[in-house]
Amino acid sequence: METIVGKLAIIGQGLIGSSITRAVYERRLVANVAVTDASKKVRKRVIELGLGHARVVHGSAEAVADADLVIVCVPVGQTASVITEICPHLKPGAIVSDVGSVKAEVVADVRPHLPDNVHLVPAHPLAGTEFSGPDAGMPRLFVKRWCILTPEKDCDPQAVALVRRFWEGLGSTVEVMSPKRHDYVLAYTSHLPHLVAFSIFQTALRYEEMSEAEVIKFSAGGFRDFTRIASSNPTMWRDIFLKNREPVLAVLRMFVGDLERLAEAIDDGDGEKLERLFSLSRSTRRKVIEKEHISVQPSEEEKQVEYPLARPYSSDW
Repeated sequence: METIVGKLAIIGQGLIGSSITRAVYERRLVANVAVTDASKKVRKRVIELGLGHARVVHGSAEAVADADLVIVCVPVGQTASVITEICPHLKPGAIVSDVGSVKAEVVADVRPHLPDNVHLVPAHPLAGTEFSGPDAGMPRLFVKRWCILTPEKDCDPQAVALVRRFWEGLGSTVEVMSPKRHDYVLAYTSHLPHLVAFSIFQTALRYEEMSEAEVIKFSAGGFRDFTRIASSNPTMWRDIFLKNREPVLAVLRMFVGDLERLAEAIDDGDGEKLERLFSLSRSTRRKVIEKEHISVQPSEEEKQVEYPLARPYSSDW
Protein backbone atom coordinates (compact mmCIF):
# COMPACT_ATOMS: atom_id res chain seq x y z
CA MET A 1 0.00 0.00 0.00
CA GLU A 2 1.26 3.49 -0.83
CA THR A 3 2.68 5.85 1.76
CA ILE A 4 0.07 8.56 2.36
CA VAL A 5 1.73 10.67 5.07
CA GLY A 6 5.39 11.58 5.49
CA LYS A 7 5.28 12.18 9.24
CA LEU A 8 2.30 11.35 11.44
CA ALA A 9 1.95 12.47 15.05
CA ILE A 10 -0.55 10.71 17.31
CA ILE A 11 -1.34 12.36 20.63
CA GLY A 12 -2.95 9.87 22.99
CA GLN A 13 -2.43 6.12 23.03
CA GLY A 14 -5.70 4.76 24.32
CA LEU A 15 -7.86 2.32 22.37
CA ILE A 16 -8.21 4.51 19.25
CA GLY A 17 -4.75 6.07 19.30
CA SER A 18 -2.94 2.77 19.77
CA SER A 19 -5.13 1.13 17.12
CA ILE A 20 -4.06 3.83 14.63
CA THR A 21 -0.43 3.29 15.64
CA ARG A 22 -0.78 -0.42 14.96
CA ALA A 23 -2.77 0.03 11.75
CA VAL A 24 -0.43 2.47 10.00
CA TYR A 25 2.43 0.07 10.65
CA GLU A 26 0.54 -2.97 9.37
CA ARG A 27 -0.58 -1.13 6.23
CA ARG A 28 2.64 0.86 5.65
CA LEU A 29 0.71 4.12 5.26
CA VAL A 30 3.19 6.40 7.00
CA ALA A 31 6.95 6.90 6.66
CA ASN A 32 7.55 8.29 10.15
CA VAL A 33 5.37 8.02 13.26
CA ALA A 34 5.78 9.90 16.54
CA VAL A 35 3.42 9.14 19.42
CA THR A 36 2.94 10.48 22.92
CA ASP A 37 0.53 10.36 25.82
CA ALA A 38 0.01 12.58 28.85
CA SER A 39 0.48 9.52 31.07
CA LYS A 40 4.04 8.44 31.77
CA LYS A 41 2.70 4.95 32.50
CA VAL A 42 1.01 4.75 29.08
CA ARG A 43 4.15 5.96 27.27
CA LYS A 44 6.16 3.28 29.04
CA ARG A 45 3.58 0.64 28.12
CA VAL A 46 3.62 1.65 24.44
CA ILE A 47 7.39 1.06 24.40
CA GLU A 48 6.93 -2.31 26.13
CA LEU A 49 4.33 -3.33 23.53
CA GLY A 50 6.67 -2.29 20.72
CA LEU A 51 3.99 -0.77 18.53
CA GLY A 52 5.52 -0.84 15.07
CA HIS A 53 8.01 1.79 14.02
CA ALA A 54 6.49 4.49 16.24
CA ARG A 55 8.87 6.81 18.07
CA VAL A 56 7.60 7.46 21.59
CA VAL A 57 8.31 11.01 22.74
CA HIS A 58 7.80 12.83 26.00
CA GLY A 59 5.42 15.63 25.03
CA SER A 60 2.98 16.89 22.40
CA ALA A 61 5.26 19.68 21.14
CA GLU A 62 7.98 17.16 20.32
CA ALA A 63 5.52 14.81 18.69
CA VAL A 64 4.10 17.37 16.26
CA ALA A 65 7.41 18.94 15.20
CA ASP A 66 7.55 18.73 11.37
CA ALA A 67 4.44 16.51 11.28
CA ASP A 68 2.35 16.54 8.12
CA LEU A 69 -0.70 15.11 9.90
CA VAL A 70 -1.50 15.32 13.60
CA ILE A 71 -4.26 13.17 15.09
CA VAL A 72 -5.41 14.07 18.60
CA CYS A 73 -6.80 10.98 20.33
CA VAL A 74 -7.88 12.25 23.73
CA PRO A 75 -11.29 12.61 25.45
CA VAL A 76 -13.33 15.37 23.81
CA GLY A 77 -13.09 17.47 26.96
CA GLN A 78 -9.34 17.74 26.40
CA THR A 79 -9.21 18.04 22.60
CA ALA A 80 -9.39 21.83 22.37
CA SER A 81 -6.73 22.39 25.03
CA VAL A 82 -4.36 19.90 23.40
CA ILE A 83 -4.76 21.48 19.95
CA THR A 84 -4.31 24.95 21.44
CA GLU A 85 -1.11 23.74 23.12
CA ILE A 86 0.41 22.35 19.93
CA CYS A 87 -0.54 25.26 17.62
CA PRO A 88 2.76 27.18 18.06
CA HIS A 89 4.72 24.04 17.18
CA LEU A 90 2.92 23.09 13.95
CA LYS A 91 4.68 23.56 10.65
CA PRO A 92 2.99 25.56 7.84
CA GLY A 93 0.62 23.34 5.86
CA ALA A 94 0.18 20.80 8.65
CA ILE A 95 -3.19 19.10 9.02
CA VAL A 96 -4.74 18.71 12.47
CA SER A 97 -7.41 16.08 13.05
CA ASP A 98 -8.99 14.21 15.94
CA VAL A 99 -11.17 11.16 16.62
CA GLY A 100 -13.77 12.61 18.99
CA SER A 101 -17.50 11.92 19.15
CA VAL A 102 -18.43 15.63 19.37
CA LYS A 103 -17.53 18.19 16.71
CA ALA A 104 -19.35 21.55 16.70
CA GLU A 105 -18.28 22.80 20.13
CA VAL A 106 -14.74 21.44 19.77
CA VAL A 107 -14.29 23.13 16.38
CA ALA A 108 -15.61 26.40 17.81
CA ASP A 109 -13.17 26.16 20.72
CA VAL A 110 -10.20 25.36 18.49
CA ARG A 111 -10.73 27.71 15.56
CA PRO A 112 -9.52 30.98 17.23
CA HIS A 113 -6.17 29.42 18.13
CA LEU A 114 -5.37 27.70 14.83
CA PRO A 115 -2.81 29.45 12.58
CA ASP A 116 -4.06 30.48 9.13
CA ASN A 117 -1.53 28.19 7.45
CA VAL A 118 -2.68 25.07 9.32
CA HIS A 119 -5.68 22.98 8.23
CA LEU A 120 -8.31 21.55 10.58
CA VAL A 121 -10.03 18.36 9.37
CA PRO A 122 -11.89 16.76 12.29
CA ALA A 123 -12.64 13.04 12.00
CA HIS A 124 -14.66 10.48 13.92
CA PRO A 125 -14.09 6.77 13.29
CA LEU A 126 -17.24 4.90 14.29
CA ALA A 127 -15.32 2.05 15.85
CA GLY A 128 -14.40 0.98 19.32
CA THR A 129 -14.97 -1.43 22.17
CA GLU A 130 -15.77 -1.06 25.85
CA PHE A 131 -12.06 -1.55 26.59
CA SER A 132 -9.47 1.21 26.87
CA GLY A 133 -5.72 1.74 27.05
CA PRO A 134 -2.85 0.83 24.71
CA ASP A 135 -3.28 -2.91 25.28
CA ALA A 136 -6.82 -2.74 23.86
CA GLY A 137 -5.74 -1.45 20.43
CA MET A 138 -6.29 -3.54 17.30
CA PRO A 139 -4.73 -2.82 13.88
CA ARG A 140 -7.96 -3.74 12.07
CA LEU A 141 -10.35 -1.89 14.35
CA PHE A 142 -11.33 0.50 11.54
CA VAL A 143 -11.80 -2.03 8.75
CA LYS A 144 -15.29 -1.87 7.20
CA ARG A 145 -16.31 0.87 9.63
CA TRP A 146 -17.56 4.38 8.94
CA CYS A 147 -15.30 7.36 9.50
CA ILE A 148 -17.01 10.77 9.41
CA LEU A 149 -15.05 13.88 8.44
CA THR A 150 -16.43 17.27 9.50
CA PRO A 151 -14.32 20.01 7.84
CA GLU A 152 -15.55 23.59 7.76
CA LYS A 153 -16.81 24.92 4.42
CA ASP A 154 -13.65 26.92 3.69
CA CYS A 155 -11.26 24.08 4.50
CA ASP A 156 -8.60 23.27 1.90
CA PRO A 157 -10.00 20.47 -0.32
CA GLN A 158 -6.55 18.89 -0.62
CA ALA A 159 -6.29 18.60 3.15
CA VAL A 160 -9.71 16.93 3.30
CA ALA A 161 -8.71 14.59 0.46
CA LEU A 162 -5.55 13.51 2.29
CA VAL A 163 -7.42 12.74 5.52
CA ARG A 164 -10.01 10.82 3.48
CA ARG A 165 -7.26 8.76 1.83
CA PHE A 166 -5.68 8.13 5.22
CA TRP A 167 -8.85 6.66 6.74
CA GLU A 168 -9.67 4.74 3.58
CA GLY A 169 -6.15 3.34 3.82
CA LEU A 170 -7.06 2.06 7.30
CA GLY A 171 -10.02 0.24 5.76
CA SER A 172 -12.80 2.71 6.63
CA THR A 173 -15.66 4.02 4.51
CA VAL A 174 -15.54 7.82 4.68
CA GLU A 175 -18.49 10.22 4.82
CA VAL A 176 -18.23 14.03 4.95
CA MET A 177 -20.80 16.16 6.78
CA SER A 178 -21.06 19.36 8.80
CA PRO A 179 -20.08 19.34 12.49
CA LYS A 180 -23.65 20.14 13.55
CA ARG A 181 -25.19 17.36 11.49
CA HIS A 182 -22.60 14.93 12.87
CA ASP A 183 -23.46 15.83 16.46
CA TYR A 184 -27.19 15.21 15.97
CA VAL A 185 -26.62 11.95 14.08
CA LEU A 186 -24.34 10.68 16.83
CA ALA A 187 -26.71 11.89 19.54
CA TYR A 188 -29.30 9.46 18.12
CA THR A 189 -27.07 6.54 17.17
CA SER A 190 -24.47 6.56 19.96
CA HIS A 191 -24.94 9.07 22.75
CA LEU A 192 -28.58 8.25 23.54
CA PRO A 193 -28.00 4.45 23.65
CA HIS A 194 -25.11 4.95 26.06
CA LEU A 195 -27.15 7.28 28.23
CA VAL A 196 -30.01 4.77 28.36
CA ALA A 197 -27.61 1.93 29.18
CA PHE A 198 -26.08 3.92 32.03
CA SER A 199 -29.56 4.78 33.29
CA ILE A 200 -30.85 1.20 33.15
CA PHE A 201 -27.96 0.03 35.30
CA GLN A 202 -28.68 2.76 37.84
CA THR A 203 -32.37 1.82 37.91
CA ALA A 204 -31.57 -1.86 38.44
CA LEU A 205 -29.09 -1.09 41.20
CA ARG A 206 -31.53 1.27 42.91
CA TYR A 207 -34.28 -1.37 42.81
CA GLU A 208 -31.87 -3.96 44.17
CA GLU A 209 -31.02 -1.67 47.11
CA MET A 210 -34.66 -0.77 47.79
CA SER A 211 -36.04 -4.31 47.60
CA GLU A 212 -32.98 -6.14 48.93
CA ALA A 213 -33.53 -8.51 45.99
CA GLU A 214 -30.74 -9.90 43.82
CA VAL A 215 -31.46 -8.33 40.44
CA ILE A 216 -28.07 -8.03 38.77
CA LYS A 217 -27.22 -11.64 39.67
CA PHE A 218 -30.05 -12.94 37.50
CA SER A 219 -29.50 -10.66 34.54
CA ALA A 220 -30.59 -12.34 31.33
CA GLY A 221 -28.73 -12.14 28.03
CA GLY A 222 -30.73 -9.16 26.79
CA PHE A 223 -29.80 -7.09 29.82
CA ARG A 224 -26.13 -8.01 29.53
CA ASP A 225 -26.00 -7.37 25.77
CA PHE A 226 -27.71 -4.00 25.95
CA THR A 227 -25.83 -2.73 28.98
CA ARG A 228 -22.39 -3.86 27.76
CA ILE A 229 -21.74 -0.31 26.62
CA ALA A 230 -22.33 0.94 30.16
CA SER A 231 -18.85 -0.36 30.98
CA SER A 232 -17.27 2.18 28.60
CA ASN A 233 -14.78 4.79 29.79
CA PRO A 234 -16.67 7.08 32.24
CA THR A 235 -14.41 10.11 31.71
CA MET A 236 -14.84 9.93 27.96
CA TRP A 237 -18.63 9.76 28.22
CA ARG A 238 -18.83 12.51 30.82
CA ASP A 239 -17.04 14.81 28.37
CA ILE A 240 -19.21 13.73 25.42
CA PHE A 241 -22.47 14.56 27.20
CA LEU A 242 -21.17 17.90 28.45
CA LYS A 243 -19.77 18.91 25.06
CA ASN A 244 -22.80 17.76 23.06
CA ARG A 245 -25.49 19.08 25.44
CA GLU A 246 -27.94 20.61 22.96
CA PRO A 247 -28.27 17.64 20.56
CA VAL A 248 -28.28 15.09 23.41
CA LEU A 249 -31.00 16.95 25.33
CA ALA A 250 -33.14 17.33 22.18
CA VAL A 251 -32.86 13.63 21.40
CA LEU A 252 -33.37 12.62 25.03
CA ARG A 253 -36.57 14.66 25.35
CA MET A 254 -37.92 13.08 22.16
CA PHE A 255 -37.06 9.64 23.54
CA VAL A 256 -38.75 10.37 26.88
CA GLY A 257 -41.90 11.40 24.99
CA ASP A 258 -41.88 8.16 23.00
CA LEU A 259 -41.31 6.20 26.20
CA GLU A 260 -44.31 7.91 27.83
CA ARG A 261 -46.51 6.96 24.88
CA LEU A 262 -45.32 3.37 25.20
CA ALA A 263 -46.17 3.42 28.90
CA GLU A 264 -49.64 4.74 28.08
CA ALA A 265 -50.21 1.90 25.60
CA ILE A 266 -49.26 -0.66 28.26
CA ASP A 267 -51.42 1.09 30.86
CA ASP A 268 -54.39 1.16 28.45
CA GLY A 269 -53.93 -2.49 27.51
CA ASP A 270 -53.60 -1.41 23.87
CA GLY A 271 -52.10 -4.60 22.43
CA GLU A 272 -52.66 -3.49 18.83
CA LYS A 273 -50.59 -0.34 19.34
CA LEU A 274 -47.83 -2.29 21.07
CA GLU A 275 -47.66 -4.89 18.30
CA ARG A 276 -47.59 -2.18 15.63
CA LEU A 277 -44.72 -0.45 17.43
CA PHE A 278 -42.77 -3.67 17.91
CA SER A 279 -43.28 -4.66 14.26
CA LEU A 280 -41.94 -1.32 13.08
CA SER A 281 -38.94 -1.65 15.37
CA ARG A 282 -38.29 -5.18 14.08
CA SER A 283 -38.34 -4.15 10.42
CA THR A 284 -36.15 -1.11 11.12
CA ARG A 285 -33.63 -3.29 12.94
CA ARG A 286 -33.39 -5.51 9.85
CA LYS A 287 -32.58 -2.46 7.71
CA VAL A 288 -29.86 -1.44 10.16
CA ILE A 289 -28.30 -4.91 9.97
CA GLU A 290 -28.40 -4.86 6.16
CA LYS A 291 -26.55 -1.53 6.01
CA GLU A 292 -24.20 -2.14 8.89
CA HIS A 293 -20.54 -2.74 8.16
CA ILE A 294 -19.34 -6.08 9.43
CA SER A 295 -17.36 -5.83 12.65
CA VAL A 296 -13.94 -7.30 12.06
CA GLN A 297 -12.49 -8.97 15.13
CA PRO A 298 -8.78 -9.74 15.24
CA SER A 299 -7.95 -13.04 13.57
CA GLU A 300 -5.69 -15.63 15.19
CA GLU A 301 -2.99 -14.58 12.72
CA GLU A 302 -3.40 -10.93 13.68
CA LYS A 303 -3.12 -11.76 17.36
CA GLN A 304 0.30 -13.24 16.68
CA VAL A 305 1.69 -10.12 14.96
CA GLU A 306 4.91 -9.04 16.62
CA TYR A 307 5.80 -5.38 16.28
CA PRO A 308 9.46 -4.29 16.25
CA LEU A 309 10.38 -2.49 19.45
CA ALA A 310 9.68 1.22 19.36
CA ARG A 311 12.68 3.45 19.84
CA PRO A 312 12.39 5.55 23.00
CA TYR A 313 13.13 9.19 22.31
CA SER A 314 13.83 10.05 25.93
CA SER A 315 14.91 8.15 29.01
CA ASP A 316 12.71 10.40 31.12
CA TRP A 317 9.97 7.87 31.85
